[in-house]
Parts: sequence; C-alpha cells; structure tokens
Amino acid sequence: MGKIALIDYDMGNLHSAEKGLQKVGGSVTITDSPQVILDADAVVIPGDGAFDPAIKHLRERGLIEPIKRSIEQGKPFLGICLGLQVLFNDSEEGNETGLGIILGTVRLFQPEPNLTIPHMGWNHLELTQPDHPLWRNLPENPMVYFVHSYYVDPIDATVNAAMVTHGQQQVTSAIAQDNIMAVQFHPEKSSHIGLQILSNFVHLTP
Repeated sequence: MGKIALIDYDMGNLHSAEKGLQKVGGSVTITDSPQVILDADAVVIPGDGAFDPAIKHLRERGLIEPIKRSIEQGKPFLGICLGLQVLFNDSEEGNETGLGIILGTVRLFQPEPNLTIPHMGWNHLELTQPDHPLWRNLPENPMVYFVHSYYVDPIDATVNAAMVTHGQQQVTSAIAQDNIMAVQFHPEKSSHIGLQILSNFVHLTP
C-alpha cells in the first residue's frame, strides 16, 4: 500500500482522519504541499466547516490544481464531509466556485415539521452502488455518523454510491465515479463500520 496525502487546509477534522487511516494500516502524510500531493499514491480531503472558506484556503495554498491532476492521473481519492462538497460546482452556503470535478450543487436541507438541522447523529445508508469496493465487507444498510446542514445534489444521479433519509428527504450521502470516492458522513467517527470503509480505501492504494 502506497503513500496517502491527507490535505491540510485548516478546515478541521484532520487528526481524527489521520488516526482512522493509520489504524487500518494507511501510510499517511498530513500536507499542504502541492509536490507532496502530486508524489502521493492516493489523496484524502477531510474537513468540517463552511464551503467558501474551504475553497479559499485550497486556492490560497495552491492546492486545487494538484488535487485535480492527481484525480486525472487515476489516483484513489477520498473526500470526507466538506471534502465531498468542495468537489461540486457551487453551494447554497456561499458564493465561491467549487472544484467542479463532479457536476452539481450543494444544497441546504429544506425545512419541514420536526426536522432537525443540522442532520446530526447516526443514520442508515442505502447503498446504491452496493458492489463498489469502498463498501466491501459492510452489512446491508450500515449505520454511520453524520454532522451536516448541506448535502450534495449531483446532476448525474449515477454517481450516487449511497443515499440517506433525513425527515422526508432522501439525499446523496456518498458518490463514486472511477477513482473518485467521497462521503458526507464521518467514517473516522463511525466505529467499526467507518474503520472498515477506511480500510477498504487504504487497500485501493497501489
């Protein structure tokens, strides 16, 4: 298994993601170096926080092009929470332009009676690409941990790898397309299920 670049862009959740990946055998380097990202065998963008600061921090550190180039080269890529949302074109949360790697918008949950926003806590996944290697050795409808007020809405629904239902709204909770994988939930906070997902990703690194 190769070197994993865990991208540091001051958006939180960095060290818990590092510990989770290391616990399942990942060789992880926390970095904001474009060259380290380009030299890595796989890339992970974690993150908590808001869309606009995330995009600004990635741009200010010169990380957008190395991320895009790594993905174009076919390296395994994992986005976690905010690391999923920045892949999209834009967000209702702000005004910045996203990376545009996945076509679509990040949207706010629509209010409804008794709906709690943010969506926080444990919830079941509906795996829509059940044979994807990221889901290897998971039970049916695994439970994972969420903390988010916004969700991704891809234009091409075939990229959806898992869905989640919050209130009456069923929304995307994970996407997978070629070497790109990204999840709205926090695998590093999702007990043995989350560690299995991280292990599956680590074992995809060359």
